[in-house]
Amino acid sequence: MNKQDKLSVVVVGAGIIGASIAYHLSLRRNITVTVLERDEPGSGASDHSFAWLNSFGKDPRSYHHFNRRSMELWHRFAHNLEADVGFHCGGELRWENTAEGAEALQQRIRQLQAWGYLCRLITIDELRRLEPGLSPDLVTAASLSEADGQVDPSKVIDACLKRACERGATVHSQTPVTGLCLGKKRIEAVKTPKTEINCDMVVLASGVNTTELAAMAGVDIPQQESPGIVIRTDPRPPVLHTISALHAPAIDANRAGIHLRQCTDGTLRIGQGTQQSLNQDDSQEHANDLLNRATHYLPTLAGARAIPVPVGYRPMPLDGLPVLGFSEAAPNLYIALMHSGVTLAPLAGELVTLEIADGACVETLQPYRPERFCRR
Repeated sequence: MNKQDKLSVVVVGAGIIGASIAYHLSLRRNITVTVLERDEPGSGASDHSFAWLNSFGKDPRSYHHFNRRSMELWHRFAHNLEADVGFHCGGELRWENTAEGAEALQQRIRQLQAWGYLCRLITIDELRRLEPGLSPDLVTAASLSEADGQVDPSKVIDACLKRACERGATVHSQTPVTGLCLGKKRIEAVKTPKTEINCDMVVLASGVNTTELAAMAGVDIPQQESPGIVIRTDPRPPVLHTISALHAPAIDANRAGIHLRQCTDGTLRIGQGTQQSLNQDDSQEHANDLLNRATHYLPTLAGARAIPVPVGYRPMPLDGLPVLGFSEAAPNLYIALMHSGVTLAPLAGELVTLEIADGACVETLQPYRPERFCRR
């Protein structure tokens, strides 16, 4: 490619990671960006995400710091998108109601503080001051993670793609990738049902479909199955007045705890257990039960309507860590697969662009290269 030529990049997938990468690539004048989405932008895992910006349960320490670095970028990322993306940094509040739970939370807070994370144990009085509407029952330990936040993934995706298109990018919805044209260990074009798109590089940001698409180029990207349910409610008056996300313990021995947040439009997102909980019950009965558990702790939710959401499958690399980098089997194929896509979107967009546009080899990404699966 001559210096005056533009680098042609096809981004496959218009979830929050693909949209962020497309946006960041579009900021470079020497790159043309084409986005291919098999359904509608944001209709995959991003639409089912709890969308909590955090590094609370991210291990090992290097991965924790990786997420923290991206959290710090969210202010600038949201500002530069020049749109309301539902970004709010109010912190995350949680408590336990058993001795065992208290010991585990206290130990986790000590570890996170040793890593320099902005979190601390709080008293029951401080918990009540933060959120006067809470009726927490028994509290054996409570914590506040002050830097945590939330966004609306659909608004982020829309803003990223709008800004990218303003800079010349092209987005094709309802356009699945049906094949990759290979030549001399490189991808020369991407096949769709209607055409072939010639390109210099391909970025697979296709979530759970990444494994299937990468296999077309002889690249093995194994994933584990990770179903999850996050229900919604109808719009409500402010329920949470300070914090961005709440984790509450189980109300009895037969049911798990819950996590919830309130969006800027007044609707709530409610999930069961931790973010890693595997749940495939998308029935109205289960949605009602989740809402009842939330109402137990937040009585002002009485009268809210639970809206079930079909089970969503989260991108989950086999070892739980992101996959970011070019593939040795197809050197112009870049893989961008991760579970914590909402938290990591701004950092992934910036670093992937450095590697594609500038030929950089970002040292921070070395633990996350695709080739680690070839050494299994």
